[in-house]
Amino acid sequence: MKKHIKYPKILQFRNIVADINRMVTFIGLDENGNAQYDASIPKPILTFKGTVKLHGTNSAVCYNTENGLWCQSRQHIITVENDNYDFAQFTENNKENFIKLMRKIMLENKIDASIYTISIYGEWAGKGIQKGVGISQIDKAYFIFGVKISKPKNNDFKSYWVSIDELKNTEARIFNIEDFETYKVEVDFNMPQLSQNKFIEITEKIEKECPIAKAFNIKNGLGEGVVWSVNYRNVNHRFKVKGEKHSVSKVKKMVSIDIEKLNNINEFVDYAVSENRFKQAIEIIFGEKDIDIKQMGDLIRWLVNDIASEEKDTMIKNNLEAKDVNKYISNKVRKMFFDQIRQI
Repeated sequence: MKKHIKYPKILQFRNIVADINRMVTFIGLDENGNAQYDASIPKPILTFKGTVKLHGTNSAVCYNTENGLWCQSRQHIITVENDNYDFAQFTENNKENFIKLMRKIMLENKIDASIYTISIYGEWAGKGIQKGVGISQIDKAYFIFGVKISKPKNNDFKSYWVSIDELKNTEARIFNIEDFETYKVEVDFNMPQLSQNKFIEITEKIEKECPIAKAFNIKNGLGEGVVWSVNYRNVNHRFKVKGEKHSVSKVKKMVSIDIEKLNNINEFVDYAVSENRFKQAIEIIFGEKDIDIKQMGDLIRWLVNDIASEEKDTMIKNNLEAKDVNKYISNKVRKMFFDQIRQI
């Protein structure tokens, strides 16, 4: 029996930062089964690849030897009789072309289609599908952006993604999103905010003129945004950034970062959260008692309050407020706290 194989939701940058930070700092479970994290572990520097986000309709073509070839919208299996913007009809008309693509995937990735299901995901875009963007002015076409290998009947199986390199048939209007303009941004997860302005800059450029629409000779066509991805620890992490002119979007615009202010914050925290002040806080919170991780919150609160009181004039001189620095103070204190525990 055919089963709908859903494409995962594309997250926001803040979600990816949180996910990777948890992945890096996780050190195991305590005796009660609660997750433990070590905030002092250095975070990675990762290079994200960006591809143009197209405003069409998410569509997939799936295959295994038991069920043959079938196609999907984002939410449902579709057929020629119950179609979604004619994608099922397009798939039927190009059945042999899609079978060839499936064979290519099987051969290059050593996939046994009697065991696994292959799903080719892409955006079905063009005239009559969406309005108001450059890509809506071209004849309908399919743009592949991902291939997933899964076992729909096995809930314990962890699906995985394989390369989409050279996966296309341009004569049949089956294109590969990576054949068009792509982008790269390096993200230091120790200070991920520093990358936000670059993401915004690229998004605004695409919003003014969609590179894929331009490749089809559509000039000054509005673009939707960018999908960014990186594979880290065998997990594909994806997030999207949309332009504010894209009226359909319900996603908050990514906020630009004042780099000069962020540098001021970093300099202030380095100055204020000194080794001596940290030792003073340890003595006040723990005294002669053993250091207990359960009181780390008390330690952070004491330091935050002490700095707000003792360094108020310094903050004013640097145009900073407590709300600007408290998160960064907390992060540094956590790192120093875990370093202290290791030394015991």
